[in-house]
Amino acid sequence: MPQLDEAVRRVLDITRRRYPDLAVPYHSRWRHFSAGGVDRAALVAPGADAAETTRGRIDLAVVSVLLDAGAGPQWRFHEAETGHVLSRSEGLAVASLRAMQAGIFSADPANPWRADAEALTRLSVERLARAFQHDAANELLGIEGRAALLRRTGEICATDPALFGAPARPGNLFDYLSARGQQVSAPEILHLVLRSFGPIWPGRIRLAGVPLGDCGRHSAVPGDGLVPFHKLSQWLVYSLVEPLISGGLEVTDIDGLTGLAEYRNGGLFIDCGVIEPLDPALLARPLDALSEPVVEWRALTVALLDRLAAGVRDRIGKTPQEFPLARVLEGGSWTAGREIARERRPDGAPPLTVISEGTLF
Repeated sequence: MPQLDEAVRRVLDITRRRYPDLAVPYHSRWRHFSAGGVDRAALVAPGADAAETTRGRIDLAVVSVLLDAGAGPQWRFHEAETGHVLSRSEGLAVASLRAMQAGIFSADPANPWRADAEALTRLSVERLARAFQHDAANELLGIEGRAALLRRTGEICATDPALFGAPARPGNLFDYLSARGQQVSAPEILHLVLRSFGPIWPGRIRLAGVPLGDCGRHSAVPGDGLVPFHKLSQWLVYSLVEPLISGGLEVTDIDGLTGLAEYRNGGLFIDCGVIEPLDPALLARPLDALSEPVVEWRALTVALLDRLAAGVRDRIGKTPQEFPLARVLEGGSWTAGREIARERRPDGAPPLTVISEGTLF
């Protein structure tokens, strides 16, 4: 398929440009923390022991990923410490790190580098807005939804001390996993994330009273029509791998996760012509995130990422073990989707406009 070959070519060109030696790290939130060449990850929990540093990094990964829905084309974050002006995912990452550094996620002023249940449950829209420099002239889409998501995360942590310890915080998942052994698979972490954080997601599909999180429905799927994606949950798992490894755990089966059903990967396939809307009008109007066209687009994106990864590996002579999907995403498909979007549209927006309340894309 020539259109898929073009997508493979773009991903390879970008991968070689960004990582000439093909030593590509895993796709995760940690790449965004180094925007502008600044090693901000080194700032986390200075002076703490290894276990507390790991907890702090898990806290940061959780709140930062949960805040990582689309920022909108106009929002910018001005980083006072470096003078950098950052937008979109990099801006959200750096803003969340600086917010944690300022202690807005911690109830203990002496320990800012953590996100505990007490502080999260009382996080106001106004305080989050100030931290992210949101105002009428610099609007961050879905600021109310983002704040509500963090408050619900705090509530969930507070109700499950077996998982989140006391005082409750996401970082205590490190202690929970460490107590179960020195090895954990990525699908096991995903199961834990889905089970523990599932109730935080608003307005989602429920099955037998259980909130399913990031799932859609499509009439082409037999039975109940459910199509699972769990984009932010899997993004979180990808982003937990490095803190857990640095804390001494072995994380296996990272290829047990799927590609991420989000608008950069999906936009790459539309802009390269791999996916073509049957109704061109879909490109011109906002679409509900749970509508069938969006569900279909996201499902095709997940399936096509596997074919894209196979094409990339064939071109560079790597095995799936040497170059797993997480490296293809980072190398990568996500950046290729962003670059072609900028080529096609002045504001770099994705080809489909999806209505988001700040907790999905």
